[in-house]
Parts: sequence; structure tokens; C-alpha cells
Amino acid sequence: MPVTESIARIQSGEERRRSIISLLRRSGSPVVGSDFAKRLDVSRQVIVQDIALLRARGHKILATPRGYLMLDDAPRVNTSVACRHSTFEEMEDELSTVVGLGGTVVDVVVEHPLYGEIRGLLMLRTPGDVASFMVRMRTSGAEPLSRLTKGVHLHTLGAPDGATLERVREALRAKGYLLEGQEGGEASAPV
Repeated sequence: MPVTESIARIQSGEERRRSIISLLRRSGSPVVGSDFAKRLDVSRQVIVQDIALLRARGHKILATPRGYLMLDDAPRVNTSVACRHSTFEEMEDELSTVVGLGGTVVDVVVEHPLYGEIRGLLMLRTPGDVASFMVRMRTSGAEPLSRLTKGVHLHTLGAPDGATLERVREALRAKGYLLEGQEGGEASAPV
């Protein structure tokens, strides 16, 4: 009897993991683990374990601050850009510019003198994503990573094609957010 019960749990676990994959693929935005737990009638810890098992099997699932996201739907072309701004309004404008032109803000990266590279996953794709992020930024009391580096930071940007990335880069340049090198390839502000 214990063997049969074990097989039943494995089968229901496999079905649950298939459901997680299906839900992630159908969702146009990240899904919070507690939403999975409610829908599948299990604890959040079971979902965390299921996600770990799915990742171990090669599924590209990203844990973002807004929930889990399938990377199968990730942008096909990526580039990194160095940027600088100093206010929340400029940060919101920078992010809105990227997504407004069809790009995705994949992450933000700063170089810290003690800790080295610090990366925050963002996966901002829509104006709604940016608005939600900015609300959380303002209400959480958290500071942007770029405050550690006087506004200097990197973003990995994604898009469906290179032309979209070039339009995004040009718009960021026109708004003065793009940090570009001077002679000798040095950045115009210390990193």
C-alpha cells in the first residue's frame, strides 16, 4: 500500500508541475507563487519545490520580484546599455521609454566597490509593469540600486529584433539617459 500511495503522489506532483508549466505559458505576465498554491491547492513551499524540479529538468523559469516567468517568452535579442539618472521621475521615464518602444527591461546592474556586481531582475515589458514597479518602489521605502553608484547603472534590454533595440537606444540617447564613452572608451562618469 505505501508504494501505491507514493506513486499516486508522484503522479499528482507530475500533473501539478505540468499545470504550472501550462499556466506560465498562458500567462502574459509573472505569476506569484501563492497564486499557484491557491489554484493547485498546495502550500507555497510545494510550489517552490516544484519550480526547483522544473528548473532542474531544463525549464527556463525565472523568479522575479513580481512572480515566476517562463523565459521561453523572453525577448529574442538582448543588449546592455549604460545609463545614468538621478530622480524617480527620470527612472520612470527611462523605463517607460524602453517599454513604450517595444523593448523589455530585463535587469539593472551596478558595480559596488565592496560587493562587485549587484543585479536586480526586473522583466518590465509593458507600461503597466513599469507603473506597478514604480508604485512598489515608492511605497516600499527601498532605494534604487543606482543610488549606490550616483545614478550610473547598466540595463540588459531585450526586444524582438535589433531595429527595436536601436530605436530604444536612440530614444535613451536623445533624453540624456544613455551613458556613452569619451575618447579612449572611458565612461563619462565613474562606475
